[in-house]
Amino acid sequence: MDTSEARNRKVVSVEKFDLEIPETAHQISSDSWFQVAFVLTTGINSAYVLGYSGTVMVPLGWIGGVVGLLLATGISLYANSLIAKLHEFGGKRHIRYRDLAGFIYGKKMYRVTWGLQYVNLFMINCGYIILAGSALKAVYVLFRDDSVMKLPHFITIAGVVCALFAIGIPHLSALGIWLGVSTILSLIYIVVAIVLSIKDGVNKPSRDYNIQGSSIDKIFTITGAAANLVFAFNTGMLPEIQATVKQPVVKNMMKALYFQFTAGVLPMYTVTFIGYWAYGSSTSTYLLNSVTGPLWVKALANISAFFQSVISLHIFASPTYEFMDTKYGIKGSPLALKNLLFRTVARGSYIAVSTLLSALLPFLGDFMSLTGAISTFPLTFILANHMYVVAMNDKLSPIQKLWHWLNVCFFGLMSLAAAIAAVRLIAVDSKNFHVFADV
Repeated sequence: MDTSEARNRKVVSVEKFDLEIPETAHQISSDSWFQVAFVLTTGINSAYVLGYSGTVMVPLGWIGGVVGLLLATGISLYANSLIAKLHEFGGKRHIRYRDLAGFIYGKKMYRVTWGLQYVNLFMINCGYIILAGSALKAVYVLFRDDSVMKLPHFITIAGVVCALFAIGIPHLSALGIWLGVSTILSLIYIVVAIVLSIKDGVNKPSRDYNIQGSSIDKIFTITGAAANLVFAFNTGMLPEIQATVKQPVVKNMMKALYFQFTAGVLPMYTVTFIGYWAYGSSTSTYLLNSVTGPLWVKALANISAFFQSVISLHIFASPTYEFMDTKYGIKGSPLALKNLLFRTVARGSYIAVSTLLSALLPFLGDFMSLTGAISTFPLTFILANHMYVVAMNDKLSPIQKLWHWLNVCFFGLMSLAAAIAAVRLIAVDSKNFHVFADV
């Protein structure tokens, strides 16, 4: 037995007798690296990009915002590459984040990782429902600003549409042509936001770029914005996405990641920087609420953002759907009556709960900050670095080990600070707005 085999045996021996990893009811190893790259790019250029001018640039300003986004891009690529390289650690594929953690640490971390990931994806999906509802409300306000229908009504409509889409698309690989549709929808609202922002920026030369608030407020908002930075680039479900890619899985996944963090981030950078340039510290947390222009153009952009949010939600909900389908042994044709009824009940219930929470507390910026703090930081940065140290311990030099441990400690502190800042933001907003608020 060589050193590598001994190390791998040591890792699995921790819980090998009582940790059972289930097979999946979903399709794996069927997608090209390019399709996987589009899944990742769909996530990074989802309708959330319309919020980064207000939730990242406004609290951080020009220097902090630009440097922060560039650093977050590089750090996120590095952290995701660590996870991608562990996909076949120990001679087997780990198609779920919790499977990889369980293989390396044992049963307890399998459960902890699944809990963190579930919270991460659940809150991201609540954010998408809020986004979709906000986009629908923006269309309504363009033509009938009578306050008869309020944001919770539109969030409910968005939830129904998301549920119907979830029932119709059985698994992540089945998105197929919808990824192309998503790309077109993204281009529509990004191009509209950029063009109208440039028009407004040229016609409004006077802008304030100062970071608003007292010294204490600035500390909390800057810390919260740091959580938004990592939220912007990371899915918290990389092994689940990597599970769909064809062999060689590590090489193909790295291609997809390089695409995501080069060409894939350019639209996000452009709309974020131009939006902030045009409106300064008054930029809305939903950029299309700040722009002025023809009603039909704004309506088209908002409708595109609505449908793109529906598609993006399905991507981030797929690990939860896979868990339910696998747990209850869903097999056979996706169109079989039994399978359709199961998806209707199971996925419909999941979306219903997400929709209720979204309508109850529709504070998008706070959702982004809290999600980044309590789950994106631990999953993407803390756990990734620690898993890599444990898995590759014998292959790392003392300097490399020190580097990874410094990352673990630094991002642990950042996670704690960002969580405190996010909770404070939610507490402040809860005082300013009632539940089911029309914000």
